[in-house]
Amino acid sequence: MVHYKLIYLPGRGYAEVTRQIFALAGQEYEDVRVPRDEFPKMKSDMPFGKVPVLEVDGKKLAQSCAIAHAFDEALVDALVDQWKDFLNDTRPYFPVKVGIKEGDLNAIIKEKVLPARDKFFTIITKILAENKSGFLVGESVTWVDLLVAEMVVQYADLPDFYNGFPEVKAHSERVRSIPALKKWIEIRPESSF
Repeated sequence: MVHYKLIYLPGRGYAEVTRQIFALAGQEYEDVRVPRDEFPKMKSDMPFGKVPVLEVDGKKLAQSCAIAHAFDEALVDALVDQWKDFLNDTRPYFPVKVGIKEGDLNAIIKEKVLPARDKFFTIITKILAENKSGFLVGESVTWVDLLVAEMVVQYADLPDFYNGFPEVKAHSERVRSIPALKKWIEIRPESSF
């Protein structure tokens, strides 16, 4: 398991946004608050001789904005991995739906798609509730929002697909209504998947 250690002085200052990102993500970390009189002794061990510093499994990353950005990227990556898990769990669906393979589509929906949806949508709903921006990570659309919105729409023809998950449907609609994306959706070539 990855070990995070945030090193800063005994105050909020430049480290507070990173602490809030950890709190928002529900990520455990070691919050090391170095007394001011002890910092000069460790200054030479810090990149650029400054704090905050985030250690990730012993590797040091300095500068508050770089730390926050790196953590946001890690959150995006984690959500993409969840999306990939959903795709892997539902992989049998589309080949049967479009006629490439034979199979019992209703059984696949019941045994594969809906359980995977419940697991994935529960995670997405929780993250949307915690983030409050209407997007999955940060204050604006990221590529993980695009992945989730597109995937959701590909299953939208299933009866009751959004049941119990109105936040996921609203997220998809919000992302797909961004003017440049909406324009692309309107002009892109028609396809069945």
